[in-house]
Amino acid sequence: MEQYIVSARKYRPMTFRSVIGQESITSTLKNAIASHHLAHAYLFCGPRGVGKTTCARIFAKTINCLHPREDGEACDECESCRAFNEHGSFNIHELDAASNNTVDDIRSLVDQVRVPPPIGRYSVYIVDEVHMLSTAAFNAFLKTLEEPPAHAIFILATTEKHKIIPTILSRCQIYNFNRIKVADTVRYLKYVAENEGVEAEDAAFNIIAQKADGAMRDALSIFDQVVSFCGQKVTYQAAIENLNVLDYDYYFKLVDAFLGGQVQQSLLIFDEILAKGFDAQYFISGLSSHLRDLLVSKDAATIGLLEVGQAIAERYRVQAASVPVQFIYKALELSNECDMNYRQSRNKRLLTEIMLMRLCNLNGGQESKKVEPELPKLSGSATPVNVAQHAAATPAAKTAYPIPQQPARPQMVAEEPPVRVHRRPGISISAPAVQTGQRVTETAQPDSAAPQTATPAAEHCDFTDEALAQAWLKYAESLEKEAHTTQTMRNFPPERVSHDSIVMHIANSTQMEEMMAHKRNIERFLAAELHNSHITLSIEQDVSRFDNEAFTPTEKLARMQEKNPYFKELKQKLGLEL
Repeated sequence: MEQYIVSARKYRPMTFRSVIGQESITSTLKNAIASHHLAHAYLFCGPRGVGKTTCARIFAKTINCLHPREDGEACDECESCRAFNEHGSFNIHELDAASNNTVDDIRSLVDQVRVPPPIGRYSVYIVDEVHMLSTAAFNAFLKTLEEPPAHAIFILATTEKHKIIPTILSRCQIYNFNRIKVADTVRYLKYVAENEGVEAEDAAFNIIAQKADGAMRDALSIFDQVVSFCGQKVTYQAAIENLNVLDYDYYFKLVDAFLGGQVQQSLLIFDEILAKGFDAQYFISGLSSHLRDLLVSKDAATIGLLEVGQAIAERYRVQAASVPVQFIYKALELSNECDMNYRQSRNKRLLTEIMLMRLCNLNGGQESKKVEPELPKLSGSATPVNVAQHAAATPAAKTAYPIPQQPARPQMVAEEPPVRVHRRPGISISAPAVQTGQRVTETAQPDSAAPQTATPAAEHCDFTDEALAQAWLKYAESLEKEAHTTQTMRNFPPERVSHDSIVMHIANSTQMEEMMAHKRNIERFLAAELHNSHITLSIEQDVSRFDNEAFTPTEKLARMQEKNPYFKELKQKLGLEL
């Protein structure tokens, strides 16, 4: 019975021209051999399975060939070439630095370097996984690597170049190997399949190449695995079943469901994916990749970035034509957000399903930016402005909420309601000094940085405390560039004192000034969100309510020192500053 040899060994390249995906490196090495410009040390670095050790062996074979060809390849007929092909060459020495990484191993190698080659001109020493050498071993290797004997050439190979000390890097010619492209991998797999008498679909080759992630050795190993599963005829369905790869068809169906706003259909598809044993995070990553492929398929200039077969590429092109670019941008943002929050989430399935629901609502406009009319600017006069009439006068503008046609009583006036400030004696603020219980009227300046809100409908709808809290936090979260104001609104939620009146209790004058700048915008936002244009907001400073709470870093530091006297001593000994 003939001994079986895996494809990764059986089809390992033996010449420079048979190396896949590294044309620039092989051309450089052949030119160096032809011009006799050989360095004494080379460093081959790059991902796994891309041909580093293979190129090192071919290079060692070619420089020792007694009758090299004109194209820079070895003759495969001389004594040196035959010895190499039969794995019996005494000119090539390989050392696995992963298991021989001590100083004694390197000293043994240095002693061996002094011996000239029995056949040929050079002794080639290939040190694989050189980054595994210890620091002492690197230092013991430095002098020999810098000034080796004339007959010695070192080829170092590594997948982690950043772990090699700079003094080693400076003594070598560095060659960076690239990941092998999907198209090159598919072409070589077809060659191997033809030699092995295996029939396979192009889509199956593409799946194997993508699974290999740019490593030809991995691709050949996966090919052997799939052939063992399928036999001499490899299909796309059998390949994805054996490799546990999620079918493209799921993602195409999901995007169609998103565009149609079919929440139930998208949840059922996701449930089917989970039933097949796929992890939710793997699904999220695949969805992001699918959306990216749709984006590059929108333009003929970028469609070449797709790493899929021709049939799948055509499906991408057809679907991309029906998907708006803005939808893809927002969908990518949502999927990336879900991917980042996945590890911290306790209910991972719910997190993913919420993402799917939001994606289904994108095309309907709920998640997109709304185009809304601006509110009329308020002048210094006390003349009331009818918001409903103003909104009805601009029918072309789309609003987030329905606007009734019946007239409404005027609500917004130029003068703000008085603000009550409760103070204790001995506390001063930037405004004129006030006594406890004194009423202070301040004029709020509109904040240009605040988000634009929809014109509130002139309605008098009732709302719940939960809806108020959600609208309050929604406004706070919209202040992206004012983190301090956002934190203040989170720390001091509003209290409802009547049907349409709410009050916000704060602790100090700084927060008073800060919130007064946003007061008018908050009222407009709440009126639009809660469908109640009669809402009024009062901001009251009540020092006694928050007397025992610390807000500033200085107050927090003082409170910590009061609780633990040793904290002050620790601060002084370590020289810490706030």
